[in-house]
Amino acid sequence: MMRKREDNAEAQRYEENDGRKLRSFLALEIPQDVLSTTASSRRELERRLPRARWIPRENQHLTLRFLGEVPEQELVRMARGLKATLKDGPELTVSLGGGGFFPQPSRPRVAWIGGEARGIDGVLKAVDERALGLGLGPRSTPWSLHLTQARLKRAWPPRAVRSFLDWAESLDLPPFQARELVVFISDLRPGGAVYTALERIQLP
Repeated sequence: MMRKREDNAEAQRYEENDGRKLRSFLALEIPQDVLSTTASSRRELERRLPRARWIPRENQHLTLRFLGEVPEQELVRMARGLKATLKDGPELTVSLGGGGFFPQPSRPRVAWIGGEARGIDGVLKAVDERALGLGLGPRSTPWSLHLTQARLKRAWPPRAVRSFLDWAESLDLPPFQARELVVFISDLRPGGAVYTALERIQLP
């Protein structure tokens, strides 16, 4: 409840800056119990792998689409449209497990946990239609589920890559139902990006 009050207060401050363009994206939040399990399991892994910028639990989410710089009123209008479109859709169930690297394991730069999302197709379609309404083009690549864990300062050697993949495969995380699609504002600061929920769209 406290977090949502903080989100609402922050959103109100954004609303006072009418016309300001906001760096934004759409994402699904991860339940706190799932994030806690992942963070606890990851601590030992971080100690034995090469240096990397590990993503804190409060910045972990499943991004569906990056929107870029968009006027606030356009974001609010988009959120209202998504609320109407998605209120009667199917349930969205997410299962996390396994892992990988971008661009690929032989040239690792981003380490992530994978998985699957049952019921996501309708959500992605609605998101892409609203993105077109903002003047954005179609996706350059199909969406794939990935929960970013680390950004590598230097490419890891094969042994470290294998250790991360083994860890991701060993995770025992319960499936969860995604309840909200969130319009996040990304504020780039010297210490890293800070994400604030501007709009929350309830899912069935």
